[in-house]
Amino acid sequence: MTDLTCGNILNPGRREIGLLRASTVVTIGVGATAAVIVAALVQGAGDDPLSTALSLSVPSQYKSLIEDAGNTCPEVTPNLLAALLTQESGFNPQARSQVGAEGIAQFMPSTWETYGVDGNGDGKRDVWDPQDAIPAAARYLCSIAKDVKDVPGNRQSNMLAAYNSGSDAVRRYGGVPPYKETRNYVQSIEALAKQPAPGGDTTAATQGATVVNAAQEMIGTPYSWGGGDANGPTKGTCCSPHGTSGSSVAGFDCSGLTLYAYARVGISLPRTAAQQYAASEPVKPEDMRPGDLVFYGSSPASIHHVGIYIGGGWIIDAPRPGTKVRFDPLDTMSDLFAVGRPVPSHDKEI
Repeated sequence: MTDLTCGNILNPGRREIGLLRASTVVTIGVGATAAVIVAALVQGAGDDPLSTALSLSVPSQYKSLIEDAGNTCPEVTPNLLAALLTQESGFNPQARSQVGAEGIAQFMPSTWETYGVDGNGDGKRDVWDPQDAIPAAARYLCSIAKDVKDVPGNRQSNMLAAYNSGSDAVRRYGGVPPYKETRNYVQSIEALAKQPAPGGDTTAATQGATVVNAAQEMIGTPYSWGGGDANGPTKGTCCSPHGTSGSSVAGFDCSGLTLYAYARVGISLPRTAAQQYAASEPVKPEDMRPGDLVFYGSSPASIHHVGIYIGGGWIIDAPRPGTKVRFDPLDTMSDLFAVGRPVPSHDKEI
């Protein structure tokens, strides 16, 4: 059985999330946005120090780089650096912004000239090479931390704000500037960086981490409409409702990816996004954790997309024909409907 809705609504713009319609899975106030959800995640966190161990799920090829660079100075931790890279580029080393920021850490060319490093010792400083850009990002953060060390407030928050809007703005406003973009940026990174290390609810933490890691290992796998099962990528059905071929290459559609990832923790999800919604327990915004599923649509019957929440306002998903499995912002589509946590089928009737 293929997912006859996944990927139907092509809505690639990063826009504010509209009303999360009334549902049994999650209830959020009118006009809620991804920023509201992220703010709920960090509310009450206070100024507790961010974790000094890397507990976030990151692409395996960058793990040692982040762990090493994340100890460059006291204000920078592996988790914070990993969260920043997630926010900046979704770990895409070829990312280029509309204003000209480049690479996995989104350096402007002038900033790279000052702070770029030859991290791998090959004789050149290459902003497109994560082995250079990741340690350079840590070096730049540490330099910024010194620039704003006398500014009131949380030093890490001020450092992140300066990375986004400049040290002058942080000094001028005596802390995080009142720019909506900058405040959301800081909150998103801190929310993701404060993801707890294994401990406490170890079963839940391990399950979520396993789901995220399984999906992350599929980053770059082609979208295939109707593709994917519990064993991995498969060739999809002939065509999507848009006439796009899904059978030429093995891959995943949105619900095929989530089905695969949850099979890694012994949970058998049904095939379609709408059915997966029905098989999930309600999750409030403040209780969201990595591994939860996020659903897009206007009603239970119209759910057309699902992704895996990784924290900090980001998901992993298989968006639509012509794309690949990738990181996307939580507001990748404007009709975020609900958040749910799958449970074993024997615990919930579908």
